[in-house]
Amino acid sequence: MNGDWRRLDKRAVPVAAVTMVGVAFLAGVPSAIGLSGISVGVALAWVLPGAVVVIAAGAGAAWLDWRFTRYQVGAERVEVRSGVLIRNRRSLQRDRIRTVDVTADPLQRVFGVVTVRIGTGEHSKGGTVQLRPVARATGDELRRVLLARVSTSVPADGRLATFDLGWIRYAPLSFLAPALGAAAVGGLFNVADWFGRVEGLVGWAIDLLAGLGLIGAIAVLVAVTLLIGTIGALGFWIEMWWAYRLDREAGGTLRVRRGLFTTRSISVEEERLRGVDVVEALGTRLAGAARVDAVATGLPTTVEDNKADQRTLLPAVPRALADRVAADVLREEVSPTAAVVLSPHPIAARGRRVRWALATVLAGELPLIVLGVLLTEVLLHVAWITAALALPIALVLAVDAYRSLGHGRVGGYLVTRSGTIRRSTVALQRRGIIGWTVRQSAFQRRAGLATVWATTAAGAGAYAIRDVGAETGLAAADAAVPGLLTPFLAPLPDSRPVTDETVAESTAAGEA
Repeated sequence: MNGDWRRLDKRAVPVAAVTMVGVAFLAGVPSAIGLSGISVGVALAWVLPGAVVVIAAGAGAAWLDWRFTRYQVGAERVEVRSGVLIRNRRSLQRDRIRTVDVTADPLQRVFGVVTVRIGTGEHSKGGTVQLRPVARATGDELRRVLLARVSTSVPADGRLATFDLGWIRYAPLSFLAPALGAAAVGGLFNVADWFGRVEGLVGWAIDLLAGLGLIGAIAVLVAVTLLIGTIGALGFWIEMWWAYRLDREAGGTLRVRRGLFTTRSISVEEERLRGVDVVEALGTRLAGAARVDAVATGLPTTVEDNKADQRTLLPAVPRALADRVAADVLREEVSPTAAVVLSPHPIAARGRRVRWALATVLAGELPLIVLGVLLTEVLLHVAWITAALALPIALVLAVDAYRSLGHGRVGGYLVTRSGTIRRSTVALQRRGIIGWTVRQSAFQRRAGLATVWATTAAGAGAYAIRDVGAETGLAAADAAVPGLLTPFLAPLPDSRPVTDETVAESTAAGEA
């Protein structure tokens, strides 16, 4: 890393060639099946030339990328030059680099190379460069050099958390399991369609379940789908979190390493940390578990950067362990998310959630009712049956959402909690709050409520105290960061009432 211009690893060409072999195979199988009425030789004559073209094009593109891409790590900048017909040059200031993430998919691991993503945390694509691929040793060296800081006085605390296979029991307790099960069933029908066997598959299922009746057959199909989804969720969790470990390295860097087939190394500078988010999905919360996300500046914010994947410090684990790791990450004796006593919100907030629940059920049932009146009474029966099932569930979730509301202060942190399907408890450093936004809809004004957003340069950019009493919310904001909101709390000179959406915003100097 002496400032010389370097190339990507030449193993990019065989990696691309093998990848395109897989692509050609997946594309060629259905094509060959579609030509089932002719001989094997003729089918291959149709498919193989296209496969050769695909593989050659992929390998050629990788060779051109390797041939014309250069990168340089200088004293002040990281520069990347690429492109054949149109030359691109991208440059990142080293003092603005916030993340250096190293990943390797299964094929890259076989060839001994990795992908290095270097980011400044800016929202534009110009804030990130990717080197794909480089040698594994080069990727580790880049991570070490680019995250090195002048001050290395922060000692390494070593391991903060390590892999426990027992955590896998929380994997099926999410919406991923039924989603994967439904996807598997859809994939089965898709494959059957390739071979023209959809009617045979449906007939076989009907014959198999004929003696169970309609309700029994539906119950069996749902159970099988959930079983397949559960198996898929377990496999997905193992791939994501195998060999997980969370370390604090010298210089104050939190490093997450994980993955079975695709390995990932994600680094978060401690000086950029502004708090933690303890997330409890409904299923894991009922099982007493939670995960821990980082609230930090400089983390990727675009969809292609996979923001949620980058900010997770700890998967779903027992809540006590999540609180302990959150405390260790923040260097606190007790996690602010566990130490604070949250103030409840007004009863009017519960009424809002109950009305939302009723409106959601009505919106789902209304099309069935209309179609039932116009077409068949069967849909009317479906409407009242689904409404009888959905209404109590919606009301329970509404009450739970109200009980989840809360806010408070402890030490140097503002803590806010909300949500039911996904309950989030955020401990945000008060020094990281750079502004406030206070919003009131017409319905909130009638109920005397407001939503107060704490603006920060970290994480999601703003965290809300939802449906709090208007005066209480303003007082909480003013107490959290004294003086920041004070100019906006003074009465207007003409004392006119505010009838439009009230928005009070202010900014203060702070770290970006």
